[in-house]
Amino acid sequence: MRIRDVWQRLVTIGADLGTNGTPRRTFLFTLGAVAVVGAFINTLGVISTLHANPRLSVIEPIIWEGSSWITLVSFFWIAWVAYCLAPPNRLSWRLLLHIPALLAFAVGHIGGFVLLCKAAYFAMGRHYVFAPFWESFFYSLGRDALAYVVFMAAFGFTLSLLRQQQAPAPQPLTFDIRDGTKLNRVMIETILAVSSAGNYAEFVLRDGRRLCMRSSLSALERELAPHGFVRTHRSWLVNAAAVTALNPEGSGDYAIGLGALTVPLSRRFPEALAKLRAN
Repeated sequence: MRIRDVWQRLVTIGADLGTNGTPRRTFLFTLGAVAVVGAFINTLGVISTLHANPRLSVIEPIIWEGSSWITLVSFFWIAWVAYCLAPPNRLSWRLLLHIPALLAFAVGHIGGFVLLCKAAYFAMGRHYVFAPFWESFFYSLGRDALAYVVFMAAFGFTLSLLRQQQAPAPQPLTFDIRDGTKLNRVMIETILAVSSAGNYAEFVLRDGRRLCMRSSLSALERELAPHGFVRTHRSWLVNAAAVTALNPEGSGDYAIGLGALTVPLSRRFPEALAKLRAN
């Protein structure tokens, strides 16, 4: 991915960063889940700390865990931007984006946590010390790296769920049979066969109706072939999915059973016979 491509996605295509539609819902839903789960974990942290240190003032673990939760949620967007910009099929480029993004998230989370704690302690007339600094920093960095990986998995999972919900229901395939100004819209699956009748084509439907349309059989073959219709005779098209029987009649010809309807299969159409047998 070229730098200008990243810049274009970052600046000019807001949808890629979750400003509308499914990406926005993915970001908001995942953020909500992270906020709720994070609050639960931080609450457990307060309880565990007080249990291990019963003489500790209750306000201190609340300040520690509350500051951690606030900064975690505040810098969550860094992980989202990296998720949106990282190329899905280029591991080297993904690492090039995710490693600095992880460091930026960790620095924001840890630095914000320290500043909030210092501010809270200052308001109480006390002094907060983040020490030993490097040991505490790398411990927090490891936890943030694990959280970052969980964020990536949560983004993918949420996006997958939303896309499944938004997948349009398959629309039934229909075909318009026109006769002058009259139009009959029928389900393609209800058409058993089409026969040539002079300048017209006659559609035979499952319910017994026979509808005519001014068209050549060759033109209808081009339209209906993608839907499983095969030419079995110079005068017939057949819905392969509706065939119930193939009966040999000698000399290579066959009679095709379509329920109560019987249609000829000429030996001049061996491809049709192969398709019907395969079907």
